[in-house]
Amino acid sequence: MTDKTLLILDDDAPLRGRLRRAMEVRGFEVMDAGTVQEGVEMVRKTPPAYAILDMKLEDGTGLTLVQELRKKRADCRIVMLTGFGNIATAVAAVKAGALDYLPKPADPDQITAALMQSGDEMPPPPQDPMSADRVRWEHIQRVYEQCGRNVSETARRLRMHRRTLQRILSKHAPRN
Repeated sequence: MTDKTLLILDDDAPLRGRLRRAMEVRGFEVMDAGTVQEGVEMVRKTPPAYAILDMKLEDGTGLTLVQELRKKRADCRIVMLTGFGNIATAVAAVKAGALDYLPKPADPDQITAALMQSGDEMPPPPQDPMSADRVRWEHIQRVYEQCGRNVSETARRLRMHRRTLQRILSKHAPRN
């Protein structure tokens, strides 16, 4: 693809700025947005060839933009980023049309490799994947947030004792 236009959608302004600079160095022509609404407006005006989308934003989800991109430019190569990695959202992102789904913080080289992969080849494994303890902690945090920070409901859905869950939630995230 000779068109190297790239849209970055993320509500974390410092991260978005760093990612923008890193992708410009790699030869992309970058435009960025901090909200789903801004992203939709940009896609409607100038549909990009590539997109890096955050999954969860204050005004919605990056999946909304995947649908808009597919309408405006079916060949757009999309990578989803998220701080809340779980299987259900990864499947939703790929079904909607994303090429890959990467946990934050993702390395710009890893993102570029995902955007540029061709065919059915799998991207290379991450250099520093999250530990099993970290994945478990992230999953518990995600369910806790989805249950409106209700400990009893979260414990019921995770099929664990409420006190056990409270102990886990009171601790800091495990290191990678």
